[in-house]
Amino acid sequence: MNLRLATALSTVLSVLACSPSIAAQSTPASSSTVIRVRISPADQIKTFDPDIALGSSIDILPEGVVDKIYTPNILKESHSAGWGPITYRQNTELQGTAWHWNPSGTWSDAAHQSGYFTGSSELKDFIRHSYGYPLPHRGNTLGDGRSRSKYSRITDGDPKTYWKSNPYLTSKFTGEDDSAHPQWIVMDLGVVEKIDTLRIDWADPYATSYEVQYWSGEREPLNNPVSGVWIAFPHGIVSNGKGGIETLRLSDSLVSVRYIRVWMTRSSNTTSTHDPKDPRSSVGYAIHEIYAGTFSNTGDFVDLVKHTPDGGQTVVNVSSVDPWHSTTDLDMPAGDQTGMDLFYTSGISNNLPAMIPIAMLYVTPEDAAAQISYVKKRGYPISYIEMGEEPDGQKMQPEDYGALYLQFAAALHKVDPALKLGGPVFEGSSNDIVVWPDSKGRISWLGRFIDYLKVHGRLSDLSFVSFEHYPYPPCDITWSDLYREPELTEGILKIWRADGVPANVPLINTESNVSWGLTQPMTDIFAAL
Repeated sequence: MNLRLATALSTVLSVLACSPSIAAQSTPASSSTVIRVRISPADQIKTFDPDIALGSSIDILPEGVVDKIYTPNILKESHSAGWGPITYRQNTELQGTAWHWNPSGTWSDAAHQSGYFTGSSELKDFIRHSYGYPLPHRGNTLGDGRSRSKYSRITDGDPKTYWKSNPYLTSKFTGEDDSAHPQWIVMDLGVVEKIDTLRIDWADPYATSYEVQYWSGEREPLNNPVSGVWIAFPHGIVSNGKGGIETLRLSDSLVSVRYIRVWMTRSSNTTSTHDPKDPRSSVGYAIHEIYAGTFSNTGDFVDLVKHTPDGGQTVVNVSSVDPWHSTTDLDMPAGDQTGMDLFYTSGISNNLPAMIPIAMLYVTPEDAAAQISYVKKRGYPISYIEMGEEPDGQKMQPEDYGALYLQFAAALHKVDPALKLGGPVFEGSSNDIVVWPDSKGRISWLGRFIDYLKVHGRLSDLSFVSFEHYPYPPCDITWSDLYREPELTEGILKIWRADGVPANVPLINTESNVSWGLTQPMTDIFAAL
């Protein structure tokens, strides 16, 4: 039975069971029973079109696999599943890389083929393949795309490399004071250590106002943001930072800590080693290396941080990353994000309008606008545009995502005011996503994002809210879980509404799997049910 027929029969049965205007007439018992069913549009309860409501997705593929997937036999087999529309998954954000949706484009520093890349919107070569470029000023030791994240530049042991925050989160681009978008780094010492000193080797620009804090809870602070609070060290508040190598005596006595946070609220706005003519190079914050420990009896600094250019380093997470990079940062083979032309012309989209993404966390508004301009010039149909990918998984604060969202939305609506934009493309979750409390004590990620749009008078820029759905951890799945799945889905939808998503804004599950760690169940009857 195909999906459309099954849906039609289900709708009829629902009406039979529930409609008050169904008339049943029967003749005497000795005669055959005749049942007459009358159905009118007024009796309609709820309907949906499976060709629109039920779809599939295409994600990043291993290098070399793209040319095997987009072949007639594979596409025919795929379409036999009966989906309607399709969503294009933007995986490079998870890997901390800048997506070159078009291999051709321009660099802000053309002479050195580096800086901020903007893909070309001109209709030239057919785009079959596209790739992500690992960011040289990255700050996270590990991310969702662990194979590409590599390591943080803050604890890599190289005094010439550095992390830098996203310039688009500074007052020059947000129109708000930098303190409205604090940038931060969180360092995990691995075990509880006794320290009293922090040493920061600042790059340019550096923080002139910042706090050094420690976490009070026993559980990890990024995934358990309300299990403790951040407490400033007794001498950890700095209001006149000078840059260079700053050694801070945080306390008069040793403090037992595992997690340390540097919370930055005002920048020196001094030009970095990037192109001095580019205003993006002199805003935000940058750190070469960071050290934590204490002094020995002989006056030597005992550093407890592991400085290595690999995953064995002391783990660091950061608030954002500058999308600056260069042509030499591409390290193929890795993952292949299907080219826009191949995606639309292969037939995988069922010739229906498709939901496509723009990268947002690690590119520029101009690049996103060029991508959509290109798609429209080709005449490819767009249903919705997802803004970025899993900012909650990247540990981005909702106000920072909101600030980028508004800048990118403005750029995209210059291309076409009718574009339907949305996000935040949450990771699969069955509970509300919470973050460190803000000054008002609010902890709901989505609630604070919605509030940010409202305060700026831009809630109309949110045409839909999208999320992923991965209900069960691997190895714990049983057949009885199928009975709980509708409850889990209904529950998270209610949570999103309670967070403030307006009733007229659709909630869309754009990526789903029975588990984030299993493949086999997606090929059998369990996943189908």
